[in-house]
Amino acid sequence: MPAKRVRRRTHARPFVARRWVALAALALVALLYYRPLRAYVDARGQQAAQAAVVRRLQAEQHWLEQRLKRSSSLPVLAEKARSLGYVRPGEHLYIVKNLPKWRRKQHASRRAHR
Repeated sequence: MPAKRVRRRTHARPFVARRWVALAALALVALLYYRPLRAYVDARGQQAAQAAVVRRLQAEQHWLEQRLKRSSSLPVLAEKARSLGYVRPGEHLYIVKNLPKWRRKQHASRRAHR
């Protein structure tokens, strides 16, 4: 019987050695794939962040285009021009100073006429 045990041990040693070689090969493959895999995961994360930025910028562009369409209409342009002091041809520009004082006088004169 002791001869059988020896045979089993001799057969078990190559099996254990193959297991260690396979484990070492797997560890080597894992080490070789670590950097590319990490770069891939980082690139995917950056791509997702960039996609979010692109979506935000597209929304902002859409909003600005809508604003440009609204501000390019003739009534809006005329209102902006008037706020800047422009007048239409044939109109006269009058600058009124001391408006609060004038309003007080108008208010007082209306009371006096009642």
